[in-house]
Parts: sequence; C-alpha cells; structure tokens
Amino acid sequence: MPELILEFQLREEVGTIDQVGDGPFGQRMIAALSGGSFTGERLTGSVVGANGDWLLAGRDGYGRTDVRLTLKTVDSAVIYLQYCGLVEMTATVTAIVGGGAAATDYGDQYLFSSPRLETGDERYAWVNQTIFVGEGRLLPGPVVEYRVYRVAHC
Repeated sequence: MPELILEFQLREEVGTIDQVGDGPFGQRMIAALSGGSFTGERLTGSVVGANGDWLLAGRDGYGRTDVRLTLKTVDSAVIYLQYCGLVEMTATVTAIVGGGAAATDYGDQYLFSSPRLETGDERYAWVNQTIFVGEGRLLPGPVVEYRVYRVAHC
C-alpha cells in the first residue's frame, strides 16, 4: 500500500489577477505569482522568476488550476514545478480571490493538486521520479499554501 509522506510546504504569493471573463468553459482568471517559499527536510528555498496560475472557474462551483513555478533551493538548484488541481469555489475562497480578509484552513474546501517537479541538478534528481500530491488552503493577500506529500512505495 502506498504511503503519503510530507515532503515540503509551499507558499505562493499572488500578485495581479487578470479577469479574462466568462467564456465558453467558465470564468477565466490569470494570476501572476509574485513570490513565495517552500520548506522541508530535503527541499527548501524560494519561488523565483516567471510564475503563473491560469484558473478556470466552472459553472459547477469548482476551479481548475494550471500552475507553473520556478523554485530555487537554498543551495542554488533550480526546479520546475507544474501542477493541475481542483478547488471548490466556496464563498470564502471567492472572497479571498477578490481581496477579502478571511482565510481558509486545510479541509475547509476541496483544494488538491498533483505537482510534478523537474530538474537537471543531480542533487535533486530524485524529484524527477517521484509522484507528489498537494493539499491546499487560501489566506488573505491572496496567498496559497500547500502541504506537498510524496507518494512512497512501502
């Protein structure tokens, strides 16, 4: 049976959010991610460079995330992180995206992702062959935080 092991916590700071509008697939928003950090036993560093979240809020009350991040470890390795996810667009989530001061906690809504990490740095080559799962929450700012677990083979 596989086991989930907490690998790191990820914090993404959301900058500007451009509203594309209500199109044929739902309400499209494009968020520039202005920074952040990640902290764990084996992975620690900052969110750097070009980053973004292409969110599609569907008529079913759920948003589909499509995120790309550049991570730089404390020892200068660069890791590409991409994930798709699903977020329940509760009233609190919608308020935070709109600049509200409320916060959510893990489990307050369905907010999960499937991060894929990629690097050419041999010190972190293990991320290229690892499956990850993220559980998220939203904070004022807006800020998105994830607990990222690796799927371990027992």
